[in-house]
Amino acid sequence: MAVDVRARTIAPRHTIGRLRRRTAWTAYGFLLPNLLGFLVFTFFPVLAALLISFTSWDLLRPPTWVGLANYQRLVEDPIFHRVLRNTVLYVLGTVPVQMLLALLVAMALNRRIPGRLFFRTAYFMPVVASTVAVALVWRWIFHADFGLLNSALYMLGVNDPPNWLSSTRWALPAIVIMSIWQQIGFSMVLFLAGLQAVPAHLYEAAKIDGANGWHRFRFVTVPMLSSTTFFVLVISVINSFQVFDQAFIMTEGGPANATNTLVFNIYRYAFQFFQMGYATAMAWVLFAIIFVVTVVQFRYQRQWVHYD
Repeated sequence: MAVDVRARTIAPRHTIGRLRRRTAWTAYGFLLPNLLGFLVFTFFPVLAALLISFTSWDLLRPPTWVGLANYQRLVEDPIFHRVLRNTVLYVLGTVPVQMLLALLVAMALNRRIPGRLFFRTAYFMPVVASTVAVALVWRWIFHADFGLLNSALYMLGVNDPPNWLSSTRWALPAIVIMSIWQQIGFSMVLFLAGLQAVPAHLYEAAKIDGANGWHRFRFVTVPMLSSTTFFVLVISVINSFQVFDQAFIMTEGGPANATNTLVFNIYRYAFQFFQMGYATAMAWVLFAIIFVVTVVQFRYQRQWVHYD
């Protein structure tokens, strides 16, 4: 009788163990395709790029090991310094402005106004539009002689408007303007989702306590949107560091490298000059910059992000 009780006690444990192992193997089976895709299309190419960055390779002849020569060349290359400066200026010019405008638009479209759905769709349309098509339209807008912007400036009394895309001074600001216009919709949707998650009773309580519109924005909206703002900031910075389409279509990096960015310069050295080692070294520098900036953002997020 004791043996039967022990068998009845132990048997369920073996059954539970088999079920757990079967469940685990089933989960691994579902994860395997994604894991293989990550290894084949992400991890191994990234590792290969790191090895290539220590070589001199033109895609035709076998790669030659050069050690840190490519990274030393980056330190001494004035064009790379200019490209890095352009990219940083682009990030500083686009991210704060487009986040602020996106927040203002989201707050306006969060109200009950006529045609709210239409305006939300209209502001989001540039996000889903082809960057090539958008850039071609903005090339016409920025045209020095027949462009819409300069025509408006002439009407306002400006006798010598900028030659936007042909000027080393104004070409980068022109790309920044176009990028802000195109990216507002994406950040607007995120801010709009965050605004709709703010409890209405917080605004009501603040209003009862005598808080005006600015106080409600400062002490209710901003703290409750802090996690959304942090997410938008991280995504916007990462995307801005990888700007390529705008510079490629509108100016091809010119004039005189005034709009040449890191990703565009990587493309040039890899697929125009066939200096794969030098291009991958730049790619790893870009990865390091984005990684450090993101780590710093996450490091200080708890100082200004509120989760309650």
